[in-house]
Amino acid sequence: MRKTLIVGIAALLPLAACSGGNQQSGGGGPITVSASDTACEVSSTTANAGNLTFEVNNKGTKVTEFYLYAEGDRIMGEVENIAPGLTRKLTVEVAEAGTYQTACKPGMAGDGIRGPFTVTGGATKQADANAELAAATKSYASYVASQTAALQTETQKFADAVKSGNVADAKARYATTRVYYERIEPVAEKFGDLDPAIDVREADLEEGQQFTGFHRLEKDLWVSGLQPDSGQIADKLVADVNDLVNRAKTLELNPLDLANGAKELLDEVATGKITGEEETFSHTDLWDFQANVDGSKGAVQALRPILQAKDPQLVSTVDSQFANVQKLLDAVRNGDGFRYYTELSQDQVKEFASAVDALSEPLSKVAEVVSQ
Repeated sequence: MRKTLIVGIAALLPLAACSGGNQQSGGGGPITVSASDTACEVSSTTANAGNLTFEVNNKGTKVTEFYLYAEGDRIMGEVENIAPGLTRKLTVEVAEAGTYQTACKPGMAGDGIRGPFTVTGGATKQADANAELAAATKSYASYVASQTAALQTETQKFADAVKSGNVADAKARYATTRVYYERIEPVAEKFGDLDPAIDVREADLEEGQQFTGFHRLEKDLWVSGLQPDSGQIADKLVADVNDLVNRAKTLELNPLDLANGAKELLDEVATGKITGEEETFSHTDLWDFQANVDGSKGAVQALRPILQAKDPQLVSTVDSQFANVQKLLDAVRNGDGFRYYTELSQDQVKEFASAVDALSEPLSKVAEVVSQ
């Protein structure tokens, strides 16, 4: 988690900063987005319900992200890690009419440059029209349920260790508890209030925002020592995770959520784990790295029958690149866990970065194949 998402749907930035027109998209091609350090120009601010494709070109000097939000900052879709000069696509299913928001985030921080986006009409959901897609979403929902259940159990044990003052036990539980969160982070990020509360990094705090969640306790355990309010922070973490578990049970995912989520998890690796920025106090980034890879595999596995039928070569390429990344992770294992990030050489970091880039490229095509 690198950013906070706390502004509601009504808190729009001036339209001139983000809107490039108000014409209907009409299905004549992707909606183009010209992103810069100061603007987010969207070629159309209305579209018919269905599968929407945004083509985002970063004309600025900072790495950026693009989001489509529903009410309450619920993320409909996102594409991250768009370097200056690059263009990336986001395809997202929006079956219901309503008012949404587009957002560009230069520097991949803050609430972004936002503008209103209106979806009209209605569309049959992919999973309702296709039995294989319905089976894929059901399979992935079962995966999410298993991970959130484990997260709930292990977070309580971790919090109990913090509250009892057992620092050694809490440290031992920290990384192994977080893996359940990291595997399903795209689902957690659907809830714009919970993800920052659970997973915000200190470096990404907004002015006036309380530092809570896993990373606050990480700092207490590894750097500052347990604080007078560490127990309260642990209780809040348990409450927030329980809230996440309950909300996830009623969240209706679609096939493109799975496809985009698989890619988002690799973006998380590229922008946080490989750089050592995610676990800056404990240096347990490789546990998160493995969990993100596991989660990405889980989403692809649910979609495998559809992908195999439509593009078997893509499946073969994705499998091969997953295997390459896993081989590198296996080489830095230490017992049941991994080496600390600070123990990696620069050559190893570069090798990881290259392997993740090689996997990200074919993963970026999964959504397009699923939407066909």
